[in-house]
Amino acid sequence: MLPTPYDRLHADLRAFIPAERLIVDPLRTLAYGTDASFYRLIPKIVAVVQNEDEVARLLHHARALGTPVTFRAAGTSLSGQAVSDSVLVLLGEGWRGCTIPPGAETVTLQPGIIGAEANRKLAPFGRKIGPDPASIATAKIGGIAANNSSGMCCGTAQNSYRTLASMRLLLADGTLLDTGDAASRAAFEKSHGPLLSTLRDLGERTRADADLAARIHRKFAIKNTTGYSLNALVDFEDPFEILQHLMIGSEGTLGFIAEITYRTVPEHADKASALLLFPDIAEACRAVALLKAAPVDAVELMDRAALHSVQGKPGMPAVIRGLDERAACLLVETRAEDAAALTGNITAINAVLEGCTLLHPAAFTTDAAECEKYWKIRKGLFPAVGAVRKTGTTVIIEDVAFPIDRLAEATVELQHLFEHYGYHEAIIFGHALEGNLHFVFTQAFDTDAEVDRYRRFMDAVAALVVTKYDGSLKAEHGTGRNMAPFVEMEWGAQAYGLMKEIKALLDPHGLLNPGVILNDDPEAHLKHLKSLPAADPLVDKCIECGFCEPVCPSHTFTLSPRQRIAGWREIARLTDSGERARLEALHSAYDHQGIDTCAACGLCSTACPVGIETGLLIKALRGRRATPTQRRLGRFAAEHFETALGVARTGLKIADLARKVVGNDAVTAAAGALRRLSGERLPHVPRSLPTPLNFVPGPSSGQGPAVVYVPSCSSRTMGPAADDPEKTPLPQKVEGLFRKAGFRVLYPEGLSGLCCGMALESKGFAQEADAKSDEMVAAIRAASNDGRLPVVIDTSPCAFRLKRHLAEDGLKVLDLVEFIHDHLLDRLEFTKRSEPAVLHLACSLRRMGLEGKLQAVAAKCAEQVVVPDGVGCCGFAGDKGFTQPDLNAHALRHLKAGVPQDGKAGYSTSRTCEIGLAHHSGMPYRSIVYLVDACTTAKAAETVRAVEPAF
Repeated sequence: MLPTPYDRLHADLRAFIPAERLIVDPLRTLAYGTDASFYRLIPKIVAVVQNEDEVARLLHHARALGTPVTFRAAGTSLSGQAVSDSVLVLLGEGWRGCTIPPGAETVTLQPGIIGAEANRKLAPFGRKIGPDPASIATAKIGGIAANNSSGMCCGTAQNSYRTLASMRLLLADGTLLDTGDAASRAAFEKSHGPLLSTLRDLGERTRADADLAARIHRKFAIKNTTGYSLNALVDFEDPFEILQHLMIGSEGTLGFIAEITYRTVPEHADKASALLLFPDIAEACRAVALLKAAPVDAVELMDRAALHSVQGKPGMPAVIRGLDERAACLLVETRAEDAAALTGNITAINAVLEGCTLLHPAAFTTDAAECEKYWKIRKGLFPAVGAVRKTGTTVIIEDVAFPIDRLAEATVELQHLFEHYGYHEAIIFGHALEGNLHFVFTQAFDTDAEVDRYRRFMDAVAALVVTKYDGSLKAEHGTGRNMAPFVEMEWGAQAYGLMKEIKALLDPHGLLNPGVILNDDPEAHLKHLKSLPAADPLVDKCIECGFCEPVCPSHTFTLSPRQRIAGWREIARLTDSGERARLEALHSAYDHQGIDTCAACGLCSTACPVGIETGLLIKALRGRRATPTQRRLGRFAAEHFETALGVARTGLKIADLARKVVGNDAVTAAAGALRRLSGERLPHVPRSLPTPLNFVPGPSSGQGPAVVYVPSCSSRTMGPAADDPEKTPLPQKVEGLFRKAGFRVLYPEGLSGLCCGMALESKGFAQEADAKSDEMVAAIRAASNDGRLPVVIDTSPCAFRLKRHLAEDGLKVLDLVEFIHDHLLDRLEFTKRSEPAVLHLACSLRRMGLEGKLQAVAAKCAEQVVVPDGVGCCGFAGDKGFTQPDLNAHALRHLKAGVPQDGKAGYSTSRTCEIGLAHHSGMPYRSIVYLVDACTTAKAAETVRAVEPAF
């Protein structure tokens, strides 16, 4: 039951927002009360909005009832500006627009598009957006602009403030203004003339005060996101320009950014990076001051403690381990229009470095893979500390800036503060070229003494940054709740008064994200602190950064990995505290939202900076909640697997017979009706359901090198869909292709009962799954002469599971794509098709790092290779497409739009994924083998190498 007036607001909102987009249940409001900061507030209502009209109407009703509103994009902000205990407004699917005009000198973006996605769309034009936060692969444009987020390369010249061309914005009263449209400006001037006059007067008054104007210019010469963008008052005279630039960095406290047009910046292809080692941090900072005038695009500082946290990471030079405890390093990048210009840049940088003391000579590399390793390690510093923290503590990242000429002494003093207050694990890194330092430390909030230690430390940091160095308490992470009590201390009473005037002018009722940026409570930063209680060792290192969310198929459908972990942490806390009523409510909801609708695909681990695979927790929970009957069935399936496959075939036979009698549409409709009548206990029957298959290999024959081929259980049981023009079963197609390439095909003994164990593992039956894996390993070991022959598995999830199972064994198995790419391409003659090859990159293929090989194989077969935008994990997840079809539908909601009009078929590496892909795309999806076979002929015998591949 919602308290008053939220019950009335909820009723009002239901008039124009569907109930499923108004979230009030305890689990999901808790989940959305979690962002990347160390604060937690649980909203009363989470409203998912799809367009400007819904935002305007929501603001109208919230204003009428006096209920505060907070806007939320991706929830990756670090200072507590994206949480609320009132109304949290989330961006729905309707905010992903991206418009690139000819020449791509500008780009118009809606707030729901991820920054990296915008850059992918701009990449063909050699352009990108200016702001480049480390979270750009997750952060959305709305948050990037509203926080004036920046990163390693954009500095102060290419952030949102400096590259803003125009925007569409909604004020607190619901009025829409498009600053790039003359008619909209004219209408706004007519309706809001006094507001524009006041902004004009504020600008004139500020510019007339020489001391104040000079201070504002000086404060923004380095990175600064503390308070409002007062530089708008001195940089512009036009009140529309003042208004739209005040919106940048306002953290949703002045209005809602509905669309933004950026001036894009060049993305040079020629780049070089170097890791420079110095005897101490003072010398490293001295080098930074010298490099400021050199042709460098990024200079990242890392102290010795930061290097300790990543020195074991792949790609880090071995010399790091032996460095003195006072050492520091700079990661430098330079970019240029072409190779010759890049060489010139490197020469100029090396000349500057001759005046510095380095532990080793500078060595720039242009190898893209090496550069990517360096920068990936730098981006992982924050979570690397979080991953090694003591369970129950949180990880805090602070973000300050100092004048560049005083960076060295300020950094040393900051290190002294760590020692004085007992933060011995703290590390320092940052965008040194802009005087911007991040420092990361771990903190418990479970006792008054710990909270007081944090209070005293932050007071000391504020005094150091503001009083001694006149720096920025927040350089790029936004003020949020974290630094709101210190804004006046940094800016002084006069500038702070200007900020209060701006807030009162644009949000007179104080309903937009109250308590953020401006807060009269001197202890606001010590309230609503988020605890991270122990929940399970599999996920206890999660810092709730949210980097996992874009790759999760159930994100925005039920829960994301971050939200699953947050929910399970709360369940663990409630279990310990004995709060029965709330515990039962969360447990009940978690069964479906947390456990049943998790695809457990593991893609979250590829995006997680510390490699957490939330699916492992979910599979463990499935195992724990399994009933004795379910466990007995799991053991029976493992011990009588051939019989279990027979049951599956029987189901496919019944469906196939019904289809032949009454037609595909009638079967699908009847099955859907029966599923609804059964309370969704009966499985969903997709149109693309496979025909039954009982593959039994024939005797081995022929000449040539041998290969052991292991068709997966799905490949042996599921034939092509009834409406697929291709009728040859996958195992026959694979064997035929191998023979065409000159290989002799062998099969393991007892194939009909073999299984990698994936199906059992996904249900939480880990012991039974491992037993099946061991059984298969023994069979392929015997068939391959103890690994001397190549072993190929035709289904990526199975190949991935066996590769992991054999990680310490030494026996090597190959995914089908891997074998085709590495061993078949030079044995076949290819003829390219004009028809595009539409690919689905299965989760397991991505996790094995083989997506590039699949695309390369497809490129040998087709003039155009298409990977549809917005499609990651398909959500079919073995059998989830049958038991949780809405998950599959949600995961593939963008598929059809991403398929080109002349696309006739799609190709993948997982038979079960292909069922859902075909159902939701309206065209057949098949194994990549079908495409390769159709586009190839055997090479002449004398051109084919006759030797067996070495394994």
